[in-house]
Amino acid sequence: MTIPFGLAVSYAIFALIAIGVNIGAQDLVVHLYKGPFYILISIIVGTGAGLVVKYILDKRYIFRFHAQNVVHDTQTFVLYTVMGGVTTAIFWGFEFGFHHFFGTKEMRYLGGIIGLIIGYLVKYRLDKYFVFRKEIL
Repeated sequence: MTIPFGLAVSYAIFALIAIGVNIGAQDLVVHLYKGPFYILISIIVGTGAGLVVKYILDKRYIFRFHAQNVVHDTQTFVLYTVMGGVTTAIFWGFEFGFHHFFGTKEMRYLGGIIGLIIGYLVKYRLDKYFVFRKEIL
């Protein structure tokens, strides 16, 4: 099944926004904190920030999802996050892999961007079929 062009463009724009938030949050953490595990902490913070932004954009503009109440929205966000666990493994694998092999901040961020792009392609399908299905409304 193909994605309509306008929807694909919107999804790509929202993915770029979430990538910017993710990498920006990571960079902010790295500038503010240089203690133990600073790279891991920055990646976790960036992942969380990007996840929240992407959920809000996907829910409203891609899947046009309207939660019945706060509990329903929370359950949907938890399922969205669980599906994100699969794609986060892809993203983190690329980011940590680039960090390990190249050893520079710029290459680590490039690995993160590549991993996020691949992850978002997978995530759309997971979200469409498991998170924002009409049957679970």
